[in-house]
Amino acid sequence: MSIEIYRDAWGIPHLRAGSARELARAQGRVTARDRAWQLEAERHRAQGTSAAFLGAGALSWDTLARRARLDDTARRCFGALERRDPETADWVRAYVDGVNEELPGARAPEFARVGLAPGRWEPWTPLGVWLATHILFAGFPAKLWRDEALRHLGPDAIGLFAADGPGTSGSNGWLVAGTRTTTGHAVLAGDPHRYIEDPGVYQQIRLSCPEFDVIGLAVPGVPGIAHFGHTGTVAWSITNAMADYQDLYRERLRRTGAGVEALGPDGVWHRATRHTETVEVAGEAPVEIEVIETGRGPVIAGGPEGLDEGVPEEERPVFPGVPVALSLCYPPQVTEDLGFSALLPLLRARRTVDVDRAFDLWAEPVNVVQAADTEGGLLHRVAGRVPVRAEANRLHPVPAWEPGHDWRGWHDSPRAGLTDGIAVMANQRGPATPLGVEFAPPHRADRITALLREKEQWSAADMPLIHTDTHLASAQPLLDHLEALDGLSPEAVTTRETILRWNRRMVASSREAALYAAVRSAVVRRLAAHPAFAALTAPPAYPDVLLPWLGLVPRVAFALEHLLRAEELYGIDRAGIVRAAVEEVAAEPPRGTWGDTHRLAPWRALPESDWDAPALSGDHDCVLCTSAVPGLTDLAARGPAARYVWDLARREDSLWVVPLGASGVSGSPHHHDQLPLWLRGDLVPVGTDWQQLKKED
Repeated sequence: MSIEIYRDAWGIPHLRAGSARELARAQGRVTARDRAWQLEAERHRAQGTSAAFLGAGALSWDTLARRARLDDTARRCFGALERRDPETADWVRAYVDGVNEELPGARAPEFARVGLAPGRWEPWTPLGVWLATHILFAGFPAKLWRDEALRHLGPDAIGLFAADGPGTSGSNGWLVAGTRTTTGHAVLAGDPHRYIEDPGVYQQIRLSCPEFDVIGLAVPGVPGIAHFGHTGTVAWSITNAMADYQDLYRERLRRTGAGVEALGPDGVWHRATRHTETVEVAGEAPVEIEVIETGRGPVIAGGPEGLDEGVPEEERPVFPGVPVALSLCYPPQVTEDLGFSALLPLLRARRTVDVDRAFDLWAEPVNVVQAADTEGGLLHRVAGRVPVRAEANRLHPVPAWEPGHDWRGWHDSPRAGLTDGIAVMANQRGPATPLGVEFAPPHRADRITALLREKEQWSAADMPLIHTDTHLASAQPLLDHLEALDGLSPEAVTTRETILRWNRRMVASSREAALYAAVRSAVVRRLAAHPAFAALTAPPAYPDVLLPWLGLVPRVAFALEHLLRAEELYGIDRAGIVRAAVEEVAAEPPRGTWGDTHRLAPWRALPESDWDAPALSGDHDCVLCTSAVPGLTDLAARGPAARYVWDLARREDSLWVVPLGASGVSGSPHHHDQLPLWLRGDLVPVGTDWQQLKKED
């Protein structure tokens, strides 16, 4: 059978081929056709070459990619894949062949805007794209924040500021067993929460050959369907497990006539690898960077001269008198395994036991997996590699020159069951608790569980009611403070009473939600400006790409519940801060609704000037998790990057939607055609009848 490409009414590709290898080639071709600009932007990000056409704004990322050796790690992982699993390596090559066949003739106006011609993909490029997509996913820079909080405020600060995942969580997933559905078969549903990107980070696709016929959400640039799929007899989905599996080491480095040496835990100076690379920057002079790798891993910040080269020694905040650099240790760099051997077995899966075996091969990111099959099989487990090491490694950077911080094998993957026929995963503490440090607050998981318990029988068509729920349980601590206030001005009394009557739903049309959000932001700003936190406003000279994790205002915003409920907070008069915030907002209240300021702001490699940002419902701790940063902006750059409902009774009754559309080509009718549906909470049928699809030449 030759490669056949079909489209449904939403432009979603359905591919058919005579073998798994030919199907991978077809997937590469159609992805290059639909997402050429996105593919090339991601390839350059993985290589650390994006500043060459995006300019100085991309330099910090390129420097991290080079110094963390993402492309080198991807190359080594692919070499190991060829040795360990030649079938999968050949399958990845076929995908790359398809990309390279289609890229030269790709339609994408962005190439002309930046003067870039599509390049050539290497066999390891999909692995590099996967690495670049997930290197910051586990949030290792949060260890830098904890280090600063611990140094300036003491050990209690780690718990106080643990929002349980500030800015990194939001995904929801739930499994309803057949005993709780109208069909007698299980339903899986949820919504992965990531930065909303244009084009989208997920690609709706169908892959069919004599071995398998799978629908799901692929990652553009990576073959197969890794995270969310339905083979007809079994379906699976994931959320971020919030595990901690990357370590930062403080390194003492010195220059010698032969290069650079690093002080090891044995008290001996060891030779580190070193070379220089040149990063091209559009419109500016090229930048030369030094790439160093120690026995722990690549140095991502600082060097032999320390983190603060050029800063007077007495002003250096980290270990005065001792030059310190930071190295990063992450599993693929150690094992030369990205877990790609799981991808073909997932496509071939027929039962949950097959999905379970496939995820035994998973590496990163570490996920909570749920699966169900047509025979009643159910699965709820953690998948991925988490190293066994000292507790200190998990909390903050540790000294490379001291013994006891090495990796000592891998944790087993925890498993869990269902309660009353349901299982909910929303980045909260659950089966992955032993593997992580910070998790999402329980609000979303508790709310989904409560909604599922409201009736005994659920259908696939019911699930959008849960996807779109806007109840904000995390508002309670601030509401408690508001209720306790007295002696307010008449205007502030009106503001307070209006908020206390509010139904706690962050609906775009709600004026009360806008008023609550304005007071919350004022509280966050005033807390962050308190002298008790002054030392946290100026972090050390870490690379710019890591600084968002050290921003004081976001840290206060996402930890607000903890900070307002703590018995004592460094002598801060929180009642006074809430009072001042209410008076501030009462003097100049928001004139509109929550949706007037809470709008979608997707990430684009090249910003668009004509984007008309739509109003959004939801908030960070709602099931409809559309994350803004209180105190900084109401704009939401993060949210549901897709929504799905997998029906195990009839796959054709399954549903899905993405924030924008199936096509990444500006001007295509399918570029943003799903946006109105996504905003309303509607989904579209997956469409599995080949007779209802249109064949593409």
